[in-house]
Amino acid sequence: MEEAGTSLADLVRAAARHRPEAPAVVAGDERLSWAELDAAVDRAAAGFAAHGLAPGDRVAIQLPNGLSWLRAALGALRAGLVVVPVNTAYTDPELEYVLTDSGAALFVTRTIREPVAGVPVQAGPPEADGPAPEVAVDPVAPSFLAYTSGTTGRPRGAILTAAALRANQEQCLAMTPPVVREDDRVLLVLPLFHVYGLNAGFGLVAATGACAVLQETFDPRASLALMAEEHVTAVPGAPPMYQAWLATADALDSDTELRRGFAAMRMASSGAAPLPEDVWTAMRDRAAVTVWEGYGLTEASPVVASTLATGRAKPNCIGGPLPGVELELRDTATTEDAQEGHADEDLEEGPGEIWVRGANLFAGYWPDGADGPGPDGWLGTGDLAYHDADGDLHLVDRRSDLVLVSGFNVYPAEVERVLESHPAVAESAVIGVPDPRTGAAVRAVVVVRPGEQLTFEELRAHAAESLARYKVPTSVHFLPALPHSLTGKVSRARLRELGLTGQDAAEEAGVAADG
Repeated sequence: MEEAGTSLADLVRAAARHRPEAPAVVAGDERLSWAELDAAVDRAAAGFAAHGLAPGDRVAIQLPNGLSWLRAALGALRAGLVVVPVNTAYTDPELEYVLTDSGAALFVTRTIREPVAGVPVQAGPPEADGPAPEVAVDPVAPSFLAYTSGTTGRPRGAILTAAALRANQEQCLAMTPPVVREDDRVLLVLPLFHVYGLNAGFGLVAATGACAVLQETFDPRASLALMAEEHVTAVPGAPPMYQAWLATADALDSDTELRRGFAAMRMASSGAAPLPEDVWTAMRDRAAVTVWEGYGLTEASPVVASTLATGRAKPNCIGGPLPGVELELRDTATTEDAQEGHADEDLEEGPGEIWVRGANLFAGYWPDGADGPGPDGWLGTGDLAYHDADGDLHLVDRRSDLVLVSGFNVYPAEVERVLESHPAVAESAVIGVPDPRTGAAVRAVVVVRPGEQLTFEELRAHAAESLARYKVPTSVHFLPALPHSLTGKVSRARLRELGLTGQDAAEEAGVAADG
């Protein structure tokens, strides 16, 4: 495609000029070419200008996947506004916080309602027939404020610039084969309000002039039918999606619909959380699909590493850094020096904390750019990984989730894998709790499969067969379900908020749990 500006709205304009009649978006019964989408973006940009909004003003958008979301977000960008994507599941208190913290001037949502936190409400994207405002977008000015919760505390708005988003598109497209090609039809069921769906999804579609096949909410059987009907060739996914597709096939006692849905698939990828090995293997064996796994974070716009970058697809692996991204594993004991600009040597052996540097990194957190990349451009991610014999990266855990028992590191993911190998365990999470003797102890939070029973003693005996004594849980708390983040990760932060890390939290020893 011809040289374009850096913003997503610029990429839409370039695609419209390059291949105006080519399909851009399929959303239910609605189908738009790139020329039609570009014209719709112009009308929305004119609508925002008619509201009296000025370049740099923030517009919060809480809409599901669909043409309305695209028109609102792209129209705001074309008018020089800063988009604040809002999770559709947010409660009013969460919504009020984001609107207040971002200083939003307008809130675009599905239906009309009273102002929220004093912010006027617009039902759906505004439209006007006048010309779109001509705004020169500064590529290093805020483009999106992506609110991310991190591990504790209130969500913070990561400042994503047009230049950072564009850099990550170019980094993804520099891999061989490219994640998205011009002739691809890409399933976008990942939420567009999340940076994964936003940039690794629609951003790559716009950058290549491919076609986005949108699904408002994820329904595994409906999405398989849609993929077959629309001949979908690429899907950016997350582990819960692949798990749900396999579960659907199990429920039907047939892999026919699974294979039909993936029949035209050229590129299946997974990110946002580790993909279990059995799921990776089942997709290969049952759907004839290789899932390329990656790793990223909101603050990196978002992709950092992928098995596609190394060309070695393997389970429980995130491969290597994308072209144009530098990555180091640093000793967690010396990261304070690193934060002050001292670049430690890359560890020969892990695990170490992942540090990254590249043009795709964010510009710090709203409003003042705090806690962004250091003076040397490096950013600590808080995630731990190690290199295998091939030099490929494997995630271990978040540094903040590490449990230090008598000075020994316990990685929750390692313990969880052992716990979940017990036939009665549906899901587990491991957290640290204070211990007067060892400093911290391991607590398991467990969901038992329906119809099964499990005692603490049984679970502990099972863990002791595979884990060193200091890694074996000293207490367990049974729950009917675990809290999850938007992208399917178990939220250990939420478990902490529920009070399960206190010494007075219930310790279920010898209590049967019946699902």
